[in-house]
Amino acid sequence: MEAIIVIAIVVVVAVLAVSIYNGLVTRRNRIDEALGQIEVQLKRRHDLIPNLVEAVKGYMGFEQSVLTQVTQARANAIAAGAQGPAAQAQAENALTGALRSVFAVVENYPDLKANQNVMQLQEELTTTENQISFSRQHYNATVLDYNNSIQTVPAVLFAGVLGFAKREFFDAEPEAAEVPKVDLSLS
Repeated sequence: MEAIIVIAIVVVVAVLAVSIYNGLVTRRNRIDEALGQIEVQLKRRHDLIPNLVEAVKGYMGFEQSVLTQVTQARANAIAAGAQGPAAQAQAENALTGALRSVFAVVENYPDLKANQNVMQLQEELTTTENQISFSRQHYNATVLDYNNSIQTVPAVLFAGVLGFAKREFFDAEPEAAEVPKVDLSLS
């Protein structure tokens, strides 16, 4: 009788361990898939930037430094892709800032602002930025779910031993994290 109880306990523990392991593997794979979606959108943005630079280059003779800054930020962002989500997020945030500079300068050139090619590229980049933002949110939610899973009982008892480690979030832009100040005073 005691042998049956011991076997039953061993079977229950084994089933629980397999279930926890499979759940953690599934969550880890979801993170990898979510990161892949971010990378697809970032690649799209990286591919659009040379077209934008080419389209505005002739009009922006005096603002070559802005174009150089965008080109360098793009190169840095591509290189940062292999350094993990934190480094990649930082480089992509710098690229976003450089793109904002280009769009701000475009506003100063009516002919450029009206150029159909530039308008189309701006629209495509804006759409891509929105998709990147959504992909980041999905990735971070997936990382939160995974990190919570490996840090709570009973998975915490197995996660470290089985090689499951905490994952980094893909941090948002510092500017986006700041709440705008509203001044409603009548002065």
